Amino acid sequence: MIPSAFEYHRPGDLASALGILSAYGDEARVIAGGHSLIPMMKLRMASVGHLVDLQSVAELRGITVAEREVTIGAMVTQAELISHDGLAKAVPILREAALQIADPQVRYVGTVGGNVANGDPGNDMPGLMQCLDARFTLVGPGGPREVPARAFYHGLYATERAEDEILTRIAIPVHAGGHAYEKQKRKIGDYATAAAAVLLTKSGGKVASASVAMTNLSDVPVWSEAAAAALVGRDCGAEAVADAVAAMLADIDPQADNRGPIAFKKHVAGVILGRAIARAWSRA
Repeated sequence: MIPSAFEYHRPGDLASALGILSAYGDEARVIAGGHSLIPMMKLRMASVGHLVDLQSVAELRGITVAEREVTIGAMVTQAELISHDGLAKAVPILREAALQIADPQVRYVGTVGGNVANGDPGNDMPGLMQCLDARFTLVGPGGPREVPARAFYHGLYATERAEDEILTRIAIPVHAGGHAYEKQKRKIGDYATAAAAVLLTKSGGKVASASVAMTNLSDVPVWSEAAAAALVGRDCGAEAVADAVAAMLADIDPQADNRGPIAFKKHVAGVILGRAIARAWSRA
């Protein structure tokens, strides 16, 4: 299908983009890579009177790697995440996850900001950002504000971002322990049936700290504090992994769809989390 008529804007800076959003209110939508919004417009599931393309806003690009934290501009592409060696050394799970998103054609255009900002629980980055305890900077008429990734998602396509705000950058603490991002999907390019992000640190042969997040198993990404707690102080043996999986299953709420019935999704989620814990432990 063909989208309904709209006016196209390509501002050259952030202030201009915010001005367009303020002028047209809920008739305006920003677009980054376009992989979510454009299909919805073509199917007439989204009606946009004013499309604000952020491709020319240089302030939304760039990657900075510091000793304790990295910052990523919202318009950085998945391909840029993969190719940045400094970022891969500081937060290696980012490259590992980005390589599992869709296919190379999508990764050269799809942006990190677009992936996290639209509230699609099937996207890979929202759960990963919660696992990493990332922070999102939103800029609107009232200036910038920072929102933790773990407090950003409210429901399906519902987030903390207001319609007149733009996600500008993401800040992520540098993590020194073991990591893993495991994903099961039907075919290349598909959303996950289930995916798990795990971070672990080790001390004295036991888990000193842990973080666990799941993808596409609820109407929001699921940061499972209980699953992480089940691992702390233990050696990641079979019993500890089983307890973490049980805690995770109590936190998710999958729905039946063309990726399978609820029981199948829960089974896959358990297998994927077990694999992610094992691999993160081996790297810790």
